[in-house]
Amino acid sequence: MKATGGAALIAALAAHDVRTVFGIPGTHNLPAFAAMADHGVRVVPTRHEQGAGYAADGYARITGRPSVVLTTTGPGILNAAAAAAQAYSDSVPVLFIAPGMPTTHPPAGDGHLHEVRDQYLAMASVVGHAQRVGTVEEVPVAVAQACAAVTRGRPRPAYLEIPLDLLDRAAEVTIAVAPRSLPDRAAADAVAAAGSVLAAAERPVIIVGGGASAAAQEVRAVAEALGAPVFCTANGKGIVPYGHPLLAGVGVQHPVVAETVGAADCVLALGTELATADWWHGFPRLSGRLIRVDVDPVHRNAPADIALAGDCATVLGDLLPYLNTGPAGGETAQQLRGRHRVESRAEGGPWLAAIESLAAALPQSAVIAGDSAMCCYYGALSNLPSYRPRGFLYPSGGGTLGYGLPAGIGAKLAEPDTPVVVLQGDGGSMFTIAELATAAQLRLPLPVVIVDNGGYGEIRNEMSDRGDPVHAVALDPVDFASLAQSLGCHGRHIDQPTDLGPAVTAALAADRPTVLHLTETPAR
Repeated sequence: MKATGGAALIAALAAHDVRTVFGIPGTHNLPAFAAMADHGVRVVPTRHEQGAGYAADGYARITGRPSVVLTTTGPGILNAAAAAAQAYSDSVPVLFIAPGMPTTHPPAGDGHLHEVRDQYLAMASVVGHAQRVGTVEEVPVAVAQACAAVTRGRPRPAYLEIPLDLLDRAAEVTIAVAPRSLPDRAAADAVAAAGSVLAAAERPVIIVGGGASAAAQEVRAVAEALGAPVFCTANGKGIVPYGHPLLAGVGVQHPVVAETVGAADCVLALGTELATADWWHGFPRLSGRLIRVDVDPVHRNAPADIALAGDCATVLGDLLPYLNTGPAGGETAQQLRGRHRVESRAEGGPWLAAIESLAAALPQSAVIAGDSAMCCYYGALSNLPSYRPRGFLYPSGGGTLGYGLPAGIGAKLAEPDTPVVVLQGDGGSMFTIAELATAAQLRLPLPVVIVDNGGYGEIRNEMSDRGDPVHAVALDPVDFASLAQSLGCHGRHIDQPTDLGPAVTAALAADRPTVLHLTETPAR
């Protein structure tokens, strides 16, 4: 067909089943926005491009499919760069698209609106795949290549740049569609070797990460065949649901996990980097053998004795016939779970009353969109039950602030009938607080819990622990309930942590977002 670059872009996205785009229209991307209605693509206009990036991240995590961010040039796409870096660190398939300087733009610059010295290079440094097209005809092919890049192998964000003068230029184009990636099978001899080692293991332990989110059934089947206790990382939370007899705990930063993993005669790591961002104190020294199942064939942090590169569900399905039905394993897991609970509750003590009240109010289908906040990584990570994969959205790798609210918006748009709750601190809330207006405009029944400890509590504690002067971490109080009301939301102050659950229940039934502001005493 004959189409402008902007129309070709939207047609190509629609051909890849993209129906929702997050972003903000600007002077340089209007030709793309003009074509959306013709192809059944809706836009979610956030209040800031970083919010668009985090919302797309939440949408992609919930659906397991790529999502799209469309911004304008220069500061528009650079505002989204932090979200791109976060998606990269947590392996989330988000496609970032922006116009770039015209094809005739001089390398030294000429003062063009939104000019950046090298916009492409800036974005290429924080994504897994980047490309800039040179002609209108290239646009559909570039979209197909980018969609393939974010869905094959380890999912990473991608960046596509289209010179702004091509968006209004017309040419004959052919819409190309990337073939859906097929599940990868690990080498048969490696699967057999891993099966032999696991079948002979007397003290196996399983570690489950976010890369196993689409393999929950297979993970449970393998754990039950081995009778092996399971520990889940932050992004693996819910893959083995709370209450399963072999779930030993969520959150691998606790001493009991390091001790158990170190003493195991075989460790089966599924869809996890084994990174310090999860372990906090580093992956423990192993006394047994390590088997890693990951779509990424390059294993960092801990070399595998046996590496099974491929789709987690497919590999575990191939592995299962080699495993004999092992001992029940429930007693060992129960003992570990008891120790893990003691350590988790000690770590999360200041937030337990609020977390337990919240847990009592939530159905098992609920999704928590958390921020990099003390109430999340000390409180909710290990102490809030989760019953479903992708039910705890958390920026573990990048540790970015401001993720929770826009990610919650993306999650609620992806699953409108699912209860979604945002949980974040007062410091991080201010990074993307403007997205309350986005959620209000969308009329989302979204509870936004803000646990207020008067500033950047984690950094305050680190300064104190180092013996440094404690400064620049205390923030003047914000009346978040009133602020929420001014942005079209409901707002409520929560006086007691035990009141949080009933307040969340009411907020889930409201006609718009509700900010629930809980003030706590600054805590260690």
